[in-house]
Amino acid sequence: MNHTHSTRTDQLIGALQVILAGICWGTLGIIASKLADLGFDSFLITILRIVTAGMIVLVLIPKLLPELKGLTFKASFRLIMQSLIGVLGMTLCYFYAVNHVGVSMAVALLYTAPVFSLILARVILGERISATSALLAVVAVIGVGCLMAGADSFSFNSGVLIGLLSGVCYALYGILGKKAMSKNHSSYLVFFSSVTVSAATLLILPTTYQTYGALFELPVQAWAFALGLGLIGTIVPFFLYMSALQKLPASTASVFTIVEPLTAIALAVFLLHQPLTIMQMIGTLLIVTATAANALIKR
Repeated sequence: MNHTHSTRTDQLIGALQVILAGICWGTLGIIASKLADLGFDSFLITILRIVTAGMIVLVLIPKLLPELKGLTFKASFRLIMQSLIGVLGMTLCYFYAVNHVGVSMAVALLYTAPVFSLILARVILGERISATSALLAVVAVIGVGCLMAGADSFSFNSGVLIGLLSGVCYALYGILGKKAMSKNHSSYLVFFSSVTVSAATLLILPTTYQTYGALFELPVQAWAFALGLGLIGTIVPFFLYMSALQKLPASTASVFTIVEPLTAIALAVFLLHQPLTIMQMIGTLLIVTATAANALIKR
């Protein structure tokens, strides 16, 4: 009896942790919009998120040192590609979409990732595509069509296309991460490498130092936004999610991550006054429904 009660309590805590992680991830769009108002473009915002997070996660080095020493060249290459495509690529594309089509549409386009995951998982991992999954992919594609049809003008096309590309990168992050985890790499190593490799790449560029130099000249509020990108929007939700996976099956946890796009859309509507048209609401609903249904079916 006590064991059952303890299990249920753990599951409840795990569910709350995933929901909180989703809320944290959902703040990325609105923080990016605030930094854009201060004069930072999508590339500079990407720098602030990844490099700030990279500096913070360096504290994990002592814990991960044995794993880092045992990495083969092939494993290192996989982790590097996961970082450059799944983190650097996805972040840059997502923030570009946020700046060009708004948070609500950008996050909906990002959540087309399950559609691309079906195709890419088949190609890269050899996983079978079920009829149900294919149907949900079609629903999500129709949702994207509604988003595009509901846009005010065709000037949004570049933002929509880059937003879709963020979904591709997001899908590849999960697939490449799954492949890395299948090689017995810990989730903490995968996360550490995904952030630090991209951060190290950005530190090569003079633009990175110019970005932080510009940040020094701005009020403390700008520093709070930069820290929010790295800490609240990246590191905190990862550790919450990893902790939740110790209490819940991954398939169950994935159902609750639907809180992320809903948080982003709600913040955009109420704080940034970026309302969606009726057609865009339908498109967003279709994409979110397809994503949630996909997670439930996997469960």
